[in-house]
Amino acid sequence: MRAIGSWCLCLCLLWGMAAPAIAANLEDFSKDDIQTIATLREKAFITSREGDYGAAEELWTQLLEYLPEEPAIWSNRGIVRASQFHLNEAIADYTQAIMLAPAEADAYLNRGAAYEMQQDWTAAIADYNRVLDIDPDEAGALNNRGNAEAGQGNWTAAIADYERAADLDRNFALARVNYGLALFQTEQADKSLKVLRGIVRKYPNFPDARAALTAALWAQNQRGEAESQWVAVEGLDKRYQDLDWVRTIRRWPPKVADALEQFLRLEG
Repeated sequence: MRAIGSWCLCLCLLWGMAAPAIAANLEDFSKDDIQTIATLREKAFITSREGDYGAAEELWTQLLEYLPEEPAIWSNRGIVRASQFHLNEAIADYTQAIMLAPAEADAYLNRGAAYEMQQDWTAAIADYNRVLDIDPDEAGALNNRGNAEAGQGNWTAAIADYERAADLDRNFALARVNYGLALFQTEQADKSLKVLRGIVRKYPNFPDARAALTAALWAQNQRGEAESQWVAVEGLDKRYQDLDWVRTIRRWPPKVADALEQFLRLEG
């Protein structure tokens, strides 16, 4: 599994798609059917990865006509439905995948992300908890549970989950940024700056870390360094100029988003 956050659902979930197994009883199918299944599967993965989600949804649906008991196919159709923000339909697909394979964690993780996009924090946390029952060290579920806890305003729990996720996977930069952002939200500015600077040193082309550092520095009146960080952000990702995206899609904590808004107003 790969960790995700709701703001990058459309891309990150696709990287982790499990390959649907071909039905165990191949004698139930003709040679033509087996070839059709293989062709549909290949096309479904290609169109999904290319971002042609409508076409991919149709292909996964056709596969389900042949293999309705394959949980991975239900989950993969859920992914492309969620990528189109057809969240109720995606949740229904993930639920079917869970019914078919209740011990597999991926569908719980994906369904939790869909609930999170609907701001149903309680349902999201329940699914992330189920993932962590299966694998207590799943960093993606910890990060995402932190997102849902942040949505509830439970910053103490969110900080603990972000920190553990980042410690479990030292290359999980997004969890570490979330940790730094949550520290800033809880008036731990010095610690937040230390965390964010560390991420920027390790991942200089990670725009989320640089944008967060810009906002935190500006709020601490370290304005020259803030402006320097922002130059890099502008060259990496223009979305951080869109405060609505920052607040509602990326879902930065309010205090950091407010600091970025103040920076952008004065810079503008």
